[in-house]
Amino acid sequence: MEILELLQMAAPVMLKGVAYTLLFAVGAMVGGLILGFLLAIARILPSKLISTPAAIYVSLIRGTPLLVQIFVIYYGLPSIGIEFSATSAGILALSLNAGAYLSESIRGAIVGVSRGQWSASASLGLNYAQTLRYIVVPQAMRVAVPSMSNTLISLIKDTSLVSVITVTELMLATKEVIATSFRPLPLYIAAAAVYWVLSLCFEVVQRRLEKRLQKAHQV
Repeated sequence: MEILELLQMAAPVMLKGVAYTLLFAVGAMVGGLILGFLLAIARILPSKLISTPAAIYVSLIRGTPLLVQIFVIYYGLPSIGIEFSATSAGILALSLNAGAYLSESIRGAIVGVSRGQWSASASLGLNYAQTLRYIVVPQAMRVAVPSMSNTLISLIKDTSLVSVITVTELMLATKEVIATSFRPLPLYIAAAAVYWVLSLCFEVVQRRLEKRLQKAHQV
């Protein structure tokens, strides 16, 4: 079978896998951003009752493999009566994992804002929450965007791990085609090319976002 014919035969199955890959990536991006922001705020709060559990969570997630986290959610939780579909388990695991890494990017950016900004806000009569919302967070997010974008782009590649819970995303779709065609090399190269193109698309979005934030800051 010629390579072109092979790719034409594989295209419908692989495109369906791409759709699932995008579903997982976008779903985890949204969930990870929300969780990451909440964790970052929790970690900088003065209350140890809030900051300590958040720090433990981040350490736990960053210190364990994503694959293990997927297994715990999909195969482990049903033993205590908590069940998720394969799709829901995959998105949840990716979101929880991304949230921990994103929280560090956001927290680092917030901590990096000059203490003079806090003092100036206090002199204007702003409380802690108002200072965070109107002064610190907008500046921090501009700084955090490149680091956050790297984490989000890596999510596209991490979606390949959900194939272990029988979700037909791009990687599993590729394996299914290989099982019938017995031509692994061109198909794996094609899958790698698709991941690369998806990553490039998100990189374009990242650069445009950085430029917009930079222009907004200059104004």
